[in-house]
Amino acid sequence: MSLLKTFVAAAAATFISITGAVAQQADGTAANPYRVMLVPADGGTEDGTKADFKPLFDAVTQSTGLHFDIKVGQSYGNVIEAICGDVVEIAWFGPASYLPAKERGCAELLAVDVHHGNSTYFSGIFTAKDSGIATVADLKGKDVAFGDANSTSSFVYPVAMIVTAGLDPVNDLGAIRMTGSHANSLKALAEGQVAAAAASFDSFEKAMNQGALDPTKFMAIVKSDPIPNPPLAMSTKLSAEVKAALRNAFNTVHEAPGVNPDMIRGYGGGKVDRYDASISEDMMAPALVVLSGVSGDLRTAILAKAAN
Repeated sequence: MSLLKTFVAAAAATFISITGAVAQQADGTAANPYRVMLVPADGGTEDGTKADFKPLFDAVTQSTGLHFDIKVGQSYGNVIEAICGDVVEIAWFGPASYLPAKERGCAELLAVDVHHGNSTYFSGIFTAKDSGIATVADLKGKDVAFGDANSTSSFVYPVAMIVTAGLDPVNDLGAIRMTGSHANSLKALAEGQVAAAAASFDSFEKAMNQGALDPTKFMAIVKSDPIPNPPLAMSTKLSAEVKAALRNAFNTVHEAPGVNPDMIRGYGGGKVDRYDASISEDMMAPALVVLSGVSGDLRTAILAKAAN
């Protein structure tokens, strides 16, 4: 099964639940705002992922007069289907969930955050410092938590790092838990339900800052190569004029009069310098290479093991 077909199959069950939400085409007014859906990086809670990005969208509203209705999808697949089903005009994806939407002709890049001149982040596998696990190879026979199967940094890259270390995720790991989000995986680790958890470093640092993880007790055993930052994307069905207006809005929001720098935030709620709307599809190329290594068959086998 191809990677794209795997994504489609995983998301199909969510499509029926969201197609009924299609409303009049949004125009960015207060009465008919652009509809935004975010992948549930922090569990899909309104006070988690949504709170990370609300300051940014509020800043765009303040600087341009464009209005937005922000929601968080119940799964990564839910967000793919939302933009492909014309339920939303803007979505925030991980690279692994943006790519199938792009291949289906539903989405194109809008903007990506820039911090200290970089637009990359990192995935990791985390464990307790007293676990006796020091390397990825030490995960053999150990229970591991992953997030959503469509997540770049809580599934695709960690699986790739496990394979690179010479382990077969299906046969060499202990129990596999698919928790649905970075935050849920880290919670399972904190509660001792698993020996290790896969998540982004942003989510790990956020969990420590919020007191969900004690920084003196947990550590990373591996850190990925740089991953392209999760992009904001927009529907390909928007007019050229609207696309240009949205790109300009995000490209210039950081320098707009009256916008506080604290409002310019990105993945994990961290402050960033600005948003870059001049990004090209080439930026996603490194993620595509890793995605090709975590094939549909391997993904299916891991999910089957997790279901047992």
